[in-house]
Amino acid sequence: MTKQPGNASENRSGAEEQKPRKPTTTMRKLRRKLSRTSLRLPIIWYRHHGFRPEDTFIVSYPRSGTTWSRHTLFEILTGQKSGFRIVDANLCGVGKHHLGSSVLPGGGRLISTHEQYRGWKHYHKAIYLVRDCRDVLLSEFQYLQNLEFFYGDLDKFVKHFVTTPVSGFGPWQRHVASWLDSPLYGTPNLCLVRFEDIKRDPVAGFTRVAEFLGVEASPELIQRAVANSSLEKMREKEVREPVKASVKGRFVGAGEVRGWRSKLTEKQVRLIEKYAGPELTRLGYSLLDQTPEMESQRNSVLA
Repeated sequence: MTKQPGNASENRSGAEEQKPRKPTTTMRKLRRKLSRTSLRLPIIWYRHHGFRPEDTFIVSYPRSGTTWSRHTLFEILTGQKSGFRIVDANLCGVGKHHLGSSVLPGGGRLISTHEQYRGWKHYHKAIYLVRDCRDVLLSEFQYLQNLEFFYGDLDKFVKHFVTTPVSGFGPWQRHVASWLDSPLYGTPNLCLVRFEDIKRDPVAGFTRVAEFLGVEASPELIQRAVANSSLEKMREKEVREPVKASVKGRFVGAGEVRGWRSKLTEKQVRLIEKYAGPELTRLGYSLLDQTPEMESQRNSVLA
């Protein structure tokens, strides 16, 4: 007996289910292109309204460990288990901050942003999370390829990264300089956190951040939050709640420290350091011709 084909609507439904998902849309690509022009400035100005003196910003250049930090801090601040949807719904970014939850003492919100410091009078208190830009570059390269925002090779991307903004947030070195030269730097209202330090000892790192936020969190709570935000756990969360970059790869990267030493050529590293060397040194990172001992000496000064 020959099996009869399904009706037209069933066939259409099946075709739609089998149609491969796209990591992004033409409209999103256009918006990204426009975001790297001066056209975004009025939008950024419009979004910077409705803040409270009790709010604290968690600031970083993209691919610097922000997602991992927000998930961990969400559990420390709320006692709830984190997930992509619940974190984004409560620890909102600039522009959606009016939807954020009051998770800080005095009714403050923890608001995320990748923006440079532009003299906004609203930035009263901030955590500035930084990561070695040579590792940031590799993570951003993979991320933008997954989203089909960049099609060139790594050589082309390195030059693009240090000279032409790969996003609306400017080159890494300019972003770092904007915050380290801001009126907040060197005051009790800015907490500078290096990704590498908090990755090496996350319990101590997030304890320091919790204290900066004025939150009394037990060691057990912080340890539990750190354990539930491990790389394995974060990737499990991404499988349950995929994001756009999950279509062609992973949004949650490996979070490597000094991965650039085996993945970038000497020529590529020297080009990066030509532009970003002063800021890398300022943050205590060693350059290609410097020894780890020199980095340790600078870190002791920063500490």
